[in-house]
Amino acid sequence: MSEAAAVGSVLGGVMNFKGNQAQAKQIQLIAERNAQAAENEKIELAEVKADQEVSLRKQSERLVGTQRIMTAASGVQMTGSPMTIAADTFFATQLDALNIQQASSREQAMKTDQAAMTRLEGRAKSSGAKYQSYASLINSGSKAATLMG
Repeated sequence: MSEAAAVGSVLGGVMNFKGNQAQAKQIQLIAERNAQAAENEKIELAEVKADQEVSLRKQSERLVGTQRIMTAASGVQMTGSPMTIAADTFFATQLDALNIQQASSREQAMKTDQAAMTRLEGRAKSSGAKYQSYASLINSGSKAATLMG
C-alpha cells in the first residue's frame, strides 16, 4: 500500500511540476503580449499628437491668411501693428506645437515604462511559478521517500 501511495505522490508531484511550468510559460507570454500592446499604444499616441500638431499648424496658417486678407482689404500695409499680430500668431502657434510635442514625449515615455514594468512583472511571476513547481517536485519526492520507508 505504501508503494502505491509513494507512486501516487510522485505522479502528483510531477503533474504539479508540469502544471506550474506551463503556468509560468503562460504568465510570461501574457506579460509579453501586454507589453507589446503598450508599445503599440505608444506608437498610436505619437501619431495622434503628430496629427494634432499638423492640424494646429494648418489652422494657424489659415488664421494668418485671414489676417492678411482683412488687413489688405482695409488698405493697410503689413507693417507695424498688423505685422506684430501675425508674429504673435506665429509664436503662439510655435508654443502650442511645442506643448503638443512635449505631451507626446511624456505619453510615449509612460508607455515605454509601462511595457518595461509589464515585462518585469511577468518575469517575476513566471519565476515564482517555476520555483513553486520545483518545490512541488521536491515535496512529492520527499513524501514518497517517507512513504517508502
